[in-house]
Amino acid sequence: MKLLFTSVGRRVELMQAFRNAAQHLAVDLTLYGADITESAPALYFCDKTVIVPRINHPDYIPSLLDICAKEQIDALIPTIDTDLLILAQNKEKFLSIGTRVLISAPDKIALCRDKRLTADYFHSVGLESPAPVDDVTKYDGGFPAFIKPKDGSSSIFAYKVNNAEELASYASQVPDYIIQPFISGTEYTVDIFCDFEGNPIFITPRIRLAVRAGEVLKTQIVQDPQIIAEMKQLLRDYKPCGAITVQLIRQDDSGVDYYIEINPRFGGGAPLTMKAGADAAQALIQLVQGQTMSYCADAAENGAIYSRFDQSVRVQ
Repeated sequence: MKLLFTSVGRRVELMQAFRNAAQHLAVDLTLYGADITESAPALYFCDKTVIVPRINHPDYIPSLLDICAKEQIDALIPTIDTDLLILAQNKEKFLSIGTRVLISAPDKIALCRDKRLTADYFHSVGLESPAPVDDVTKYDGGFPAFIKPKDGSSSIFAYKVNNAEELASYASQVPDYIIQPFISGTEYTVDIFCDFEGNPIFITPRIRLAVRAGEVLKTQIVQDPQIIAEMKQLLRDYKPCGAITVQLIRQDDSGVDYYIEINPRFGGGAPLTMKAGADAAQALIQLVQGQTMSYCADAAENGAIYSRFDQSVRVQ
């Protein structure tokens, strides 16, 4: 089996998760990693590496198609937000050469990339989400508030603001922003993995105990029935292909879950959920093999806590 991961960057844990899953299943797996620079650390945990143009370069998709055709790649798995829409739009080209792209439908990807559309989508499937406003002069949702780019990621240009003066100042600095009421409560990420038709295999909520630059540092698995039921409600319409992560805040006062964003890819903390028992890497390999999988309730160990740390690899 040959799997290609695009924009692997620092996703070392994800590469290790797939390596471990293949060993557990006794599958002869070749991991291919693609990036724009040879110094990306996750490349050194792959069997074969490929240097590709930047995502916005016109040769990006042709280069990936060429690699997939020559190497007979079974599946291509994206790992960053900016990769998603262009891969979704070209999914059929890859399928025509025998490579399955683990990516949801283009219209679903598009609504995830614009947080104004994301909030509207949550409402359309019956879930709560803080109402977004994209004009500072029209915001009347009270304070504290939260301002961030409509297509942002990794908490870049994302700020909590306490009054109108602060909001006006940040609005002049944050590009193409949205403003939402600040929800005080417990932050959750939900790691979800579905089959190729969008049927859920794993739904794993976890509390974000500590975060750095938008990526979780410490997390606790919490098999919360309310969140799991709400995610099943979302999945009936969204029908993702492969992995998605959903973020929410459970308001302290009301206990209401306010949904913030959808990332239709493996989240940075997804390998922790895999270690806890909801092994999406193993499931993906089995799906590529042609196996049928059903929903596994509470697959990850409830209460398990993981704390992450940095390591280095010499690249020259």
